[in-house]
Amino acid sequence: MSSITNLDFFARRLSQRAALDEEDRAAVSALPFQHRYLNPSAYVVREGEPPRPHCSFVLSGLAFRHKLTVHGARQIVSIHLAGDLLDLQHLFLNIADHSVQALTELEVADIDRDALREMALERPAVGQALWIDGLVDASIYREWVLNVGRRDARARIAHILCEIAVRMHAAGVIDAADFHLPMTQEQLGDATGMTSVHVNRTLKALAKDGLIDHSGRWIAIQDWNKIRREGDFNPLYLHLDQVAPHLPGPLSSMFP
Repeated sequence: MSSITNLDFFARRLSQRAALDEEDRAAVSALPFQHRYLNPSAYVVREGEPPRPHCSFVLSGLAFRHKLTVHGARQIVSIHLAGDLLDLQHLFLNIADHSVQALTELEVADIDRDALREMALERPAVGQALWIDGLVDASIYREWVLNVGRRDARARIAHILCEIAVRMHAAGVIDAADFHLPMTQEQLGDATGMTSVHVNRTLKALAKDGLIDHSGRWIAIQDWNKIRREGDFNPLYLHLDQVAPHLPGPLSSMFP
């Protein structure tokens, strides 16, 4: 989307999380914002800094959330795509406790933070929608902790590929089980607690076993049921009933 004049997309997104009436949707669409493009690796949020005067809503592209150790080791804790708010966590906090960067070229609507905070307090349905948005994010974080802490290498990679495919499908980015994954092997390693060499070997092993077709950064899931079992993937934690209720049928039918 090359230009926008209001936040109808954001209003529709919040309407998937809670029952907004016409006045709520109109008020959300009328929130003050600025349209902005960011280059890959550009920071949206920086750990240790006061939150910026806006909350960024993703219109297109991907971003990632991460934390750094004192020695500079990075842990990626989530991936974000079209329809996601990138810094809702800091709507009521004084200091950012993690960083968010653009993974690809990123198009965002920078929504005025004070106006969004005021609306969340004054319009209960909007506040509920934002609560649900934050709760879904927290659910995803918990699953990523489990992925890094308790699954083996094959399951970690299989799980993150399943999640990205399902979330891209839910956001309307893809309509089949193949997708461009704009993450380097180093970034995949930072998301799964693995070295880039181990990531490479694991991707090759999954391809050799017929679960995926892997060419550069292009991933095609060859057997959805097998990779789902390999990754111990249960989409319950994504709460798709409140994020993308329009999706038809069971997930296994989406990725034959």
